[in-house]
Amino acid sequence: MLAWTRREDERIDYLTRVGFPFATLGRSRSGDKSYPSLDLDFEKAGTEAVDRLVARGHRRIAAIRPSLNLNFGHLFLAGYRKALRRHGIEVDPRLIAEGFINEAGGYEVTPGVMRSKNPPTAIIFNNDAMALGGCKALAEMGIKPGHDIAVIVIVDTPLCRYFSPALTAFRPPLEPMGRRLAEMLLASIPAFAGPEGTRIIREVWPLELIARDSD
Repeated sequence: MLAWTRREDERIDYLTRVGFPFATLGRSRSGDKSYPSLDLDFEKAGTEAVDRLVARGHRRIAAIRPSLNLNFGHLFLAGYRKALRRHGIEVDPRLIAEGFINEAGGYEVTPGVMRSKNPPTAIIFNNDAMALGGCKALAEMGIKPGHDIAVIVIVDTPLCRYFSPALTAFRPPLEPMGRRLAEMLLASIPAFAGPEGTRIIREVWPLELIARDSD
């Protein structure tokens, strides 16, 4: 089972080429559709986050995503851009940043976005750890999330609800993703597939908005 799938992923290309059974948590452009995959709908979440912020009067909305060419970051950004254009808002590359997928990554890149000539009034973080680091950076700049700037996070974790202010976030389904991914992998292996034969199952699960105080 592979996680942190890249947009082009050498692991997927290799395993597909040698015929070794595998499944991925996340999608990729590699390997066509010849393997099971389970992903969250980051593109739709990015779109809904922008819609929510625009409805609250925001026009300068920043997007901060992980680097490493992780595919979910590309999907999130596609939804973000699509929603901005639909609302007639120009996509400003100065409001888009990427950093390492941890607290330090968010802490490092958030000040640069805020120092742009026309800074954002809202930020969407594509990772909870990056959001925590980013909010710390905002606080050190004298900017209070939920008061001076709106913040939304994709994806929700327990950390988000205990932050102050509690972070509005998109929550994955409560059904265990790991168990479902294992079922999908077994369904693709002849020895475990059952009487119906092997199946390649690919699913994209929705994310649910959990409204809190930060936006």
